[in-house]
Amino acid sequence: MKNLVLAVLLTCSTCVCFGQKSLISYEDLKYILHNNLQRADTFLMAKGYTLTLKNTKTNNRIYTLSIKGGSHVNVSLRADGKRLFMELETNAMEQYDLLNNSISQYIHTKGAIGDIQTYVIKNLCEIYITTNDTMPYDPLKKDYVVQIISDKNITAYD
Repeated sequence: MKNLVLAVLLTCSTCVCFGQKSLISYEDLKYILHNNLQRADTFLMAKGYTLTLKNTKTNNRIYTLSIKGGSHVNVSLRADGKRLFMELETNAMEQYDLLNNSISQYIHTKGAIGDIQTYVIKNLCEIYITTNDTMPYDPLKKDYVVQIISDKNITAYD
């Protein structure tokens, strides 16, 4: 009986741990900002995102991930020289919580304007998070837009 309970607990914990593997974490942000677009392509596609737009002239890329329950995560990457700019649009509360919990200590209280939360991570990036109501209105869901602007000293490696 003990073995059965232990096996069920181990299986459940494994499912919970791998349930967030496709979401973008703080460590993923650091990796993407430090590497070029080709490595970001490989990295995001390995996480399960699909490339929906690739414009080589303007160095823009858009990736989409659909999550059960009608939630989605859209990641936009733009290369400007050797710097990457990233925008993450989602209505998945898990994605917002994953990012917000890891960057909450970096909040910039003087930079917060209205409903925009500002985070400054020294020597990495500035993050702006905007929260909006969904259309049609659903009190359980919100739309989150996370804009990540890399620090001027962070350049993508080749």
